[in-house]
Amino acid sequence: MFSIRLVQLIEAHADKLSQGLMHSLETSPRSSELLRKVPADELNSRVQEIYRNLGDWLLTKTESEIEERYTGLGMRRARQGVPFSQFEWAIILTKEYLWQHLESEGLLEEPVELLGELELLHNLERFFDRAIYFAAVGYESASGHEAAHRGAAPAAARR
Repeated sequence: MFSIRLVQLIEAHADKLSQGLMHSLETSPRSSELLRKVPADELNSRVQEIYRNLGDWLLTKTESEIEERYTGLGMRRARQGVPFSQFEWAIILTKEYLWQHLESEGLLEEPVELLGELELLHNLERFFDRAIYFAAVGYESASGHEAAHRGAAPAAARR
């Protein structure tokens, strides 16, 4: 089993992590449209959800639960008009900011816990990869659905 201690530390520092990630998003030109189109409280809530509930996401959530959550999120961001590249960047930055925090706090250096930490890292990678994939599925689904409606509207208007 991976290091529960690390997961608990991440969850305990969820507010600090969320604030730091929001700052990273605000200073990144790769997320300007995301910040303009998604209300700050909604974005912050999503970030806190990941960090605060990391143990649940890694230990108890099934792939279908990740699929449901992130397909829905992808659809929401598409409807909000967020460019997919900026949506994807936010997920990637969420993971990268977490790594930076773990490294800066010296939480990945104890040799005794190396195997548990490697398993944690593997599970984190798998979670974020699935989150990105299912978010893309939702985004594409919403984009395709809206494109179909736009294409059908002019035809209906001509009748």
